[in-house]
Amino acid sequence: MKQILSIFLLVFSLHVSASQPQYMKSDSIKVVRLLKKAQSLKQDTNFMLFFGRQLKGVPYVAKTLENNADERLVINLRQLDCTTFVENVLALSLCAKNHLTRFEDFCTFLRLIRYKNGDVGYPNRLHYFSAWIADNSRMGYVEEVNSPNPPFTALQKVNLNFMTTHVQFYPMLERHTAWIAMIKEMEEEFSGREYPYIPKAEIANTSIFRDAIHDGDILALLTNRAGLDTSHIGIAVWKKDGLHLLNASAIRHKVVEESMTLYQYMQRHPSQIGIRVLKVNQWESKR
Repeated sequence: MKQILSIFLLVFSLHVSASQPQYMKSDSIKVVRLLKKAQSLKQDTNFMLFFGRQLKGVPYVAKTLENNADERLVINLRQLDCTTFVENVLALSLCAKNHLTRFEDFCTFLRLIRYKNGDVGYPNRLHYFSAWIADNSRMGYVEEVNSPNPPFTALQKVNLNFMTTHVQFYPMLERHTAWIAMIKEMEEEFSGREYPYIPKAEIANTSIFRDAIHDGDILALLTNRAGLDTSHIGIAVWKKDGLHLLNASAIRHKVVEESMTLYQYMQRHPSQIGIRVLKVNQWESKR
């Protein structure tokens, strides 16, 4: 299996070599160091928690993917936002689960996680998290948990249009107006779909919740803000007092493991309505 996976990653890397990743040497060194460190751990290690905690303290910086004239695969473990934090942790975890330690393997997983069909291009980037969930589920990297009821007692009906109605917030989209129609297609593809979720008022420290959500799961914090589906994402951590969030925090300006419970955290954000839950799978090709 490892040999087959390595061949697939090599072929895919050659296929996309025309679009070279953007990174600093310190990023590649850090990735390899973390992956080699993980090799000494047991295979049943919760790699999402392990790598997430290894990145604690990294500064929060928004829009680190937006600083190029054209879209490139950006690897930046020096500055993270909530999405790039989860993407990097997932790519590291998939490498570790498959005993891979090369920087090139990490880049390939990150490319497949971040872009539809792994094709680097601004319109192919999975900007909306509902699209991200769908593509990463198709690839077999994650699996959405949406039962039982309770705790998944509500439905979110998605209506996406924020990017195409707020182009001024997206510099690359402003420069390349032809892409607006492509982003609109993504918005229309997912608009009208309904997804089960856990309302924030019902999050509790009970056996029902501990059975539904596990350490290392990816949590998508849903929003009622017009045109959007989610406002934040992070990684689930259970403690004695309940469920907590490991995340790249704009409020705390760095990657942190929140001291307050997720219930307490979400009560401070009126626009947040609840959570969708994603389990991280062993790598499985769906291509």
